[in-house]
Amino acid sequence: MSDSIHAPRQTPFVCEKMPATGSRGMVVTNHPLASAAGAQMLLAGGNAVDAAVAALFALTVVEPMMVGVLGGGLSHIRLADGRHQVIDNLSTAPRRATADMYDCLSDEIGRQRDVRDRENVVGAKAIGIPGALRGWCEALERFGTLPLADVIAPAIALAARGFIVTPYLSNCIADTAADLATDAGLAALLLPGGQPLAAGARLVQADYAESLRLIAAEGPQALYAGALGTALADCMAARGGLIDTADLAGYRTERREPIRGSYRGYEIIGPPPPSSSGVHIAQMLNILEGFDIGALGFGSPDAIHLLAEALKIAFADRAAATADPAFVKVPVARLIDKAYAAERRALIAMDEARIWSAGVIGGESADTTHITVADAAGNVVSATQTLNGLFGACVQVPGTGMIANNYMFNFDPHPGRALSIAPGKRVFTSMAPMMAVKDGRLAFALGLPGALRIFPSALQAIVNLIDHGMSLQEAVEAPRVWTEGGVLEIEDAVPDAVAQDLAARGHRIVRSPRIAGGMNAIAFNPEGTLTGAACWRADGTPVAISGGLARAGARFSI
Repeated sequence: MSDSIHAPRQTPFVCEKMPATGSRGMVVTNHPLASAAGAQMLLAGGNAVDAAVAALFALTVVEPMMVGVLGGGLSHIRLADGRHQVIDNLSTAPRRATADMYDCLSDEIGRQRDVRDRENVVGAKAIGIPGALRGWCEALERFGTLPLADVIAPAIALAARGFIVTPYLSNCIADTAADLATDAGLAALLLPGGQPLAAGARLVQADYAESLRLIAAEGPQALYAGALGTALADCMAARGGLIDTADLAGYRTERREPIRGSYRGYEIIGPPPPSSSGVHIAQMLNILEGFDIGALGFGSPDAIHLLAEALKIAFADRAAATADPAFVKVPVARLIDKAYAAERRALIAMDEARIWSAGVIGGESADTTHITVADAAGNVVSATQTLNGLFGACVQVPGTGMIANNYMFNFDPHPGRALSIAPGKRVFTSMAPMMAVKDGRLAFALGLPGALRIFPSALQAIVNLIDHGMSLQEAVEAPRVWTEGGVLEIEDAVPDAVAQDLAARGHRIVRSPRIAGGMNAIAFNPEGTLTGAACWRADGTPVAISGGLARAGARFSI
C-alpha cells in the first residue's frame, strides 16, 4: 500500500487536503506548529523520537484542549532494527479512589458513565494521576538522541510568545465555555471578557512557559517530585480532589509488547490491554477476512453492514473482558484467534442487523490528539495522547498554566465490573497507534483521536488501504461509520440510498457530520520515500523533509 503504487480508485467523496512526500523524514500532527516543531528536531539531526516528543510538547501549547503534561496516552515505537515497543503512560486512579466514589445516575447503554453533578467529567474528582510527562521523557531518554532542553524549546517559545488561534481551537473553546467558566484561570485565559477567544487572536501562556522551563531544567521530577507536583497536590486538596504527592511519586509507566495480528498478507501491530485497539482490531480483521470486502466496494451497503456487525461483536467482547491486565484477566489469545473469529462470523446475517452479546468471559474520552513521525534511519513513532475530554477536567493548576485531565471518566462508575474503579488501576482506552508490515517492510503507520470511535475508525482506514486500494489521503479522509446501542452513525458523505438500504436491514441510522477526529498517517513507499497525510477533521498538517547534507568531500570554489 502507498500513494505511489495504487492509482486512486473511483470514490464517492472528494479529499479536502493534499499529502506530502519526502525522502528523509516526515512529521504529521494535528497542528501545523507542532509538525514544525517535530521537523525542527529532524533537521537538527535528531531522530523520530526526538521529533515526536518535541511535537507533543508543542501540542500542549497549541492544542491545549486535547493534550497536556497532566494527561496520558500510548506511544508505539518501531526502532530502525525492526523492534516494536509500546510505552503505556496512561493515567491511573489515585490511591484514595474507590469503586463507589460517584453517585451513578443510569445504567442504560450510552449513559453508564453518567454520575451526579458530572463529578467524573468536570472538577477535581475527575482527575487521574497523570502519566504524559513521565512517558514522554522516558521515550526521549531511552530512544532519543537530543537533550530534553532542546526538544522542549519550541514549545517554550510558542507558550511565551504566543500563537494565532485557529477556528478549530476557537470552536472548541466555545463548545466548552460553560465548564471553562468555572475555573478562574481558564476563564481569564480563554474567555476574555466572558467571550470565547476568537480565531485570529494571539494566545500567550506565560505561566505555562515557566512550567515548561522548569521541566527543561529538572526533567519529569519537576512534576513527580518537585514544585509542579506540589502545586497540583495543593490544588487537589483545595478543590476536593484525591491526588497527593505520594500518588505522583508512585506513578510508573508500563513497557508493553504489542499485539500482532494478520490480514491478507499484512502483519497488523497495535497496543495491548488496557488499550482495546490491538486486540479488537485484530479480532475484527479476522472476522472481515472471510469476506471479499474489496469486491463489495467502498461505501456499499454490504460493506458497511459487515463493518457494523464486526464492530458490534468487538464491542460486546470489549465490555466484558478488556481492561487493565493487572486487575482483570484479559482473554487475548481467544479474542485474536482466527477460529474464534470464524465462530462469530458464521452468525452474521447479511440481510439483518443483529444484537450481539459477548462471546468471551472476562473478569471513554472524546478529545485526544495523535502524531505520526518517521526519520530517514527507519525509526517510527505513532503516539496518541490526551487530556481525555475537551480541556480535560476544566481545571488549571494555579500559577502553572497546566491543565488537568478528566481520565476518571474512562472508568465504569458502577462497582463490580471489569472497568470499575480501583486504586492504582490504569484507565481503559480506545487509543489505536497502529502499524502494518508487509513482507518484512513497514507499510504504514496511523492513528487518530476520537474516544470510543478511535479504533473502529483506525480499522476502517486499514480496510480502506488494504481492501479498497485507496491512497493514503483517501484512506484517512474517507467517510466513517460507528455503531453503539443499536444506532448506526454514518457521516454525511454516505449517500442516502446506502442509508436507506441499511435501514431496511434493521440498522437505526443517525447522520453525523463527523465521526472521531483528525487521523494522520505515514506510508512507507517501496522506492524509499515517505508519504504523509492528515484528514479534514482537524488542523492536521504533514511536514516532509527531503534533500540532505552536501556530498562527502564537496568544497566551495570560485
